[in-house]
Amino acid sequence: MKFLFIGGTGLISSACSELAIQRGHELFLLNRSASKKYPAPQGATVLQADIYNNLSQVADLIANHHFDAIVDFIAFSPQDIERDINLFRNKTNQFVFISSASAYQKPVQNYLITEETPLENPFWEYSRNKIACEERLMQAYREEKFPVTIIRPSHTYGPSQIPFVVGSWQHPWTLINRMKENKPVIIPGDGTSLWVLTWNEDFAVGLIGLLGNQKAIGEAFQITSDEVLTWNQIYNEVYQALGVERSVVYIPSDFIAKFDEHAIGSLIGDKSNSVVFDNSKIKRFVPEYNCKVKWSEGVRRSLAWFEAYPEFQTIDHDAIKMMDKILDAYL
Repeated sequence: MKFLFIGGTGLISSACSELAIQRGHELFLLNRSASKKYPAPQGATVLQADIYNNLSQVADLIANHHFDAIVDFIAFSPQDIERDINLFRNKTNQFVFISSASAYQKPVQNYLITEETPLENPFWEYSRNKIACEERLMQAYREEKFPVTIIRPSHTYGPSQIPFVVGSWQHPWTLINRMKENKPVIIPGDGTSLWVLTWNEDFAVGLIGLLGNQKAIGEAFQITSDEVLTWNQIYNEVYQALGVERSVVYIPSDFIAKFDEHAIGSLIGDKSNSVVFDNSKIKRFVPEYNCKVKWSEGVRRSLAWFEAYPEFQTIDHDAIKMMDKILDAYL
């Protein structure tokens, strides 16, 4: 089959690109520039253009193409979706939007999340924008049969990302370095809330398995691991992998949010909530979907990757100052 990935060289999308090529699909990647961290896989055709600022160039590049599936990994607003509907109308048999499991109802009313769980998140603008994107796409599906499939990943990580709840997403080595220096790190609440982490290559099996499946049109799917962990277990595994003594401070989420405005969304509106995902739907559509990489293995793969590529062991000094400020105020 013939696919177009908008993005295709990010944390999640790079694993999907690699798997698409491995399975013999014809893959086109549309992005602004090459990624040093996630290079395009050999065999993919790169279309270099800025979809945010140069639509005419994008239209020219795909003028003579029709795709079995288009996946937009970098649509975050209703404006992005309006652009995609206009740009890709009659250009594909399936348009896949990467939404977010953070869009599900907060505060959580039931810890078990299914695709039917209401979408509502008053705490995080990112999630509200994803909800608005979904609503616009489903309107296009109902009114003009725009062939949409919606995907809701949860906390997905990979070799170049080590997930934490209070740290730096852009510079994950920040917290690893802090742990190695035996400085205290913050865990919200008492560390017993439930969370799910999904290895990017496992996610890719679910996504690629849906592409070209016409029964998936008009449907939404969550693609996550079945491994449920507490934040204590998540952090303990990192300490064990590093071989250093554990040093954590438990701080209420509301207190953290007083100092870090970003925590209102990403913490109060997401990671401080206990969630367990029912993946029976994606398994019905993609029987081979089964997350193989457990957190105990994934974190060691990620640490090994950073050791192999020390140039990415970057430190977010603003994040360090924020953590120290919170700790000083609380202790």
